[in-house]
Amino acid sequence: MERECLECGAKIVGRIDKKFCSDACRNSYNNRINKDSKNLIRNTNNRLRKNYRILEGLNPKDKTKVSRAKLIEKGFDFNYFTSIYTTKVGTVYYFVYDQGYLPLEGDYYALVKRDG
Repeated sequence: MERECLECGAKIVGRIDKKFCSDACRNSYNNRINKDSKNLIRNTNNRLRKNYRILEGLNPKDKTKVSRAKLIEKGFDFNYFTSIYTTKVGTVYYFVYDQGYLPLEGDYYALVKRDG
């Protein structure tokens, strides 16, 4: 029984469970199959990275106050964060990794950095 490469259709020589004729074909096949999910993950990670850099840049001393307008001006996207922390009294902090923000009155935000 002659086996063919799943990517290019070339004849496969070697182990009986081999599916591709080369590493290049294996990579091409897997990249094509996973393209949609990889794009979603890449786009989400890019937005999280951008949000992190904005928070980190505006919060050099680990605690500060900033306006919503300033965050938006820098390109911050409030739809992307990694976790939510609710205190015992019900205060809700949104975090992008260790950089967090707390909505305040008057369209301001407290920026904080979580320890370790």
